[in-house]
Amino acid sequence: DPEIQDVADFIGDSLELSRKAATTTADVIVFCGVYFMAEVAKIINPTKRVLLPDLNAGCSLADSCDAESFKKFRELHKDCVSITYINSLAEVKAYSDIICTSSSAEKIIRQIPEEKQILFAPDKFLGSFLEKKTNRKMILWPGTCMVHESFSERKLIDMMVRHSKAYVIAHPECPGHLLRHANFIGSTTQLLKFSSERPNSEFIVLTEEGIIHQMKKVSSGSTFYVVNLQIV
Repeated sequence: DPEIQDVADFIGDSLELSRKAATTTADVIVFCGVYFMAEVAKIINPTKRVLLPDLNAGCSLADSCDAESFKKFRELHKDCVSITYINSLAEVKAYSDIICTSSSAEKIIRQIPEEKQILFAPDKFLGSFLEKKTNRKMILWPGTCMVHESFSERKLIDMMVRHSKAYVIAHPECPGHLLRHANFIGSTTQLLKFSSERPNSEFIVLTEEGIIHQMKKVSSGSTFYVVNLQIV
């Protein structure tokens, strides 16, 4: 919520918040986010006390990959290098070789030797996007983010027609049929940077609606449009 963002000491995507959690000198970290990010904060700074205001703040993507199922999945692909997106539960991370964020994943994948097969979890759409970016076929866990998966392509196209000068910016957790319409695809921080460099512009945003509050702060005079979700 905008009100919570306005009182926060730090705001950012998974990578930025992880870095802040690792370097903070505070004795207590109050993580106003989802459960898996509070877990990450505790893992990388175990001496700190981490508080999560809402213990039910879940993530549909993280919930799509439970530890027991992932363990069995790994056993089927023992020779693979397992790269797991940070949007996952701690138990799943424990069965993984490498943890990535949306902004670090491409660089990590390019460093894996070509002869090694990669298992990517839990977001199949992010995985598919990275396959195209790196020209690297991977074994993908079939998880998705409910928000990014549910944007309506029809409503996006209608909005593009009505706002023909608007940039379409999207997070790579979106399905490919939405990403093909995007002028720019990037992590939360990258989307913020893109909009900040283009003041007095129009943007159609394909990601969590909460980012709009920060975009309005960094992109003076700009207008932002949110694509309605497809009700199934």
